[in-house]
Amino acid sequence: MIALSLAEIAAVVGGQTHDIPDPSVQVTGPVVRDSREAEPGSLFAAFVGEHVDGHDFAAAVVEAGAVAVLASRPVGVPAIVVADVRTALGALARHVVARLGATLVALTGSAGKTSTKDLLAQVLRNKAPTVFTPGSLNNEIGLPLTALSATEETKFLVLEMGARGIGHIRYLTGLTPPKVGLVLNVGTAHIGEFGGREQIAQAKGELVEALPAAADGGTAVLNADDPLVRAMASRTKAKVILFGESGEADVRAENVRLTDSGQPSFRLHTPSGASDVTMRLYGEHHVSNALAAAAVAHELGMSAEEIAIALSEAGTLSRWRMEVTERPDGVTIVNDAYNANPESMRAALRALAAMGKGRRTWAVLGKMAELGDEALAEHDAVGRLAVRLNVSKLVAVGGREASWLQLGAYNEGSWGEESVHVSDAQAAVDLVRSELRPGDVVLVKASRSVGLESVATALLETGAEGEVAAR
Repeated sequence: MIALSLAEIAAVVGGQTHDIPDPSVQVTGPVVRDSREAEPGSLFAAFVGEHVDGHDFAAAVVEAGAVAVLASRPVGVPAIVVADVRTALGALARHVVARLGATLVALTGSAGKTSTKDLLAQVLRNKAPTVFTPGSLNNEIGLPLTALSATEETKFLVLEMGARGIGHIRYLTGLTPPKVGLVLNVGTAHIGEFGGREQIAQAKGELVEALPAAADGGTAVLNADDPLVRAMASRTKAKVILFGESGEADVRAENVRLTDSGQPSFRLHTPSGASDVTMRLYGEHHVSNALAAAAVAHELGMSAEEIAIALSEAGTLSRWRMEVTERPDGVTIVNDAYNANPESMRAALRALAAMGKGRRTWAVLGKMAELGDEALAEHDAVGRLAVRLNVSKLVAVGGREASWLQLGAYNEGSWGEESVHVSDAQAAVDLVRSELRPGDVVLVKASRSVGLESVATALLETGAEGEVAAR
């Protein structure tokens, strides 16, 4: 964070100083919410969680070097006491962002946010110092923490924004007002909470409504291939840039294909030129993510060749998202277990099919959460798609939703042992281990609450009887 005195921070957040001998002492390190991340010069934000109260760690963080604690009650060590720590954190982020000279880029969408954010960050940091959201810390706590990690040297601040209801993105853009807004897609993720795709579009479009006018440098980057996103052009006064495979897109892809290993390759076209891209990531769905990143990067002054080189070099930065590891025996494990919705599940299955040409393929799948009344139909459809893509074996893991996956596969023509329903992750591990052969490809994917990353981890661990380790 940029250096601020405790007195200035207290004034910004409307707090009272407690047990602070010298209010002119500055916070020169990061703002953290995990006591284990406290370091000399840092500020610790003490949140009260369901199981842990951050205030209990106040003395420990100060001993570790933290200058003070941002707290909701006195803690016996230097502290700035506020009515609400979350609100105070947002106010501090808003103050710091206003003082930065960085260009703030915000992005949202139903699927692909984190992968696109990681791509964009890797492209932009080839041009100038870039700070971006780690993992999926895209809510009212994670977003301010990311913004507060920027320094005077930061030129680009890339922030992922999530939403679980109308008004959420409007709140986040109020904390960190973007200059460039990117909307990827409107899908069915969290449709059970929103009530429908139109409501999701309403929420996602709050991002473009928050942008400055074109005359003031505002730019909305929209997916030309998604009608609900493209229609958001009418909701902003910012300049509109379209990306996608549509011929009307300003930044588009031509000659899209997958390599033999399932990695996308295409010709990138921008208003200032074209260049070839072959990605290190897996799956054709990354083409849209790459075009979105390219459109933003082009607007921020990068050439088609610079963008293509960066996209071709970019890797996976966030865990458990199409994380591909090959075992010494030739078995490939694809750990995409961080989260799942119908769009990302279909994309992952298509990537598995592309990677598995000439090889046996396994899809170890679990529940997709927060689908509301669409849950049965969507799980059934994923099971059917696995059969249509000729996945060798579907392993549906869990309870009711997993049974719907397996039933969809069965009704599509998956007979015998081609699809199976197991009760939990350990049962899935036991089954797959017993039948794996060298050269097989295994995809593991479900919503985060299912915890299927344990299946991928177990399949990569060294065991006692012929198990092998990941490279």
